[in-house]
Amino acid sequence: MNREQKRLMQRQGQVGADGAPAARRAQDAPRRRSERSSPREFFRQVREEMRQVSWPTRPEVVNYTSIVLFVLVFMTSLVFGLGWSLSKFVAFLFIK
Repeated sequence: MNREQKRLMQRQGQVGADGAPAARRAQDAPRRRSERSSPREFFRQVREEMRQVSWPTRPEVVNYTSIVLFVLVFMTSLVFGLGWSLSKFVAFLFIK
């Protein structure tokens, strides 16, 4: 381990100034079963988080979808065309 890695680990609190592993903090300890949230609380939190998501507008979705479909058709055609032409070329080489 080099000096840079040691300094990074010290800044993150993983090791002390002397290089010994740092003691675990209470918040790093695994949560006990009694501290778990109820399913109702979980879904309430999920709903709150989903409200904070920046959803795209309908025109943006249509635009992105059309771009993806165009690229998909183009790449599929390109791979098919290259595969077909290379197979014809190899067949031509073996015939002669």
